[in-house]
This record gives sequence, C-alpha cells and structure tokens, in this order.
Amino acid sequence: MANSASKCEDCLYYEYDPEYGFYVCDMELDEDETAQFIHGSFSDCPYYRPGDEYTIVHKQI
Repeated sequence: MANSASKCEDCLYYEYDPEYGFYVCDMELDEDETAQFIHGSFSDCPYYRPGDEYTIVHKQI
C-alpha cells in the first residue's frame, strides 16, 4: 500500500470495535467498498482523513 490514502491505520475513521474484537472503518461503506476494505485493496479511499495520534485519541474521549 504505497498510497497514503490506503493506509487505514493513519485514518481518523479507523477504530477498534470491541464487539468484533478488531479494527474497522467507522464510515458507512457500501458492499463493494466493504469488500475492498476487507481484502486490503481500498486504495484512494474517498473518506480518508489523516489523523495524528492526538486527533485520534481526542476523538475517543
């Protein structure tokens, strides 16, 4: 994943879901987008929003 938009780990919407026990995209993805997300081929994501550690932690509070 060379494109920064495909790096979900750096995205503001990438959150841990305790119900599922893993990280998920917090955006409402359609069926095709969900399949791309699961297979790790979700490049050039239209919802990507960079979030530094402070922004992500602040959102969780």
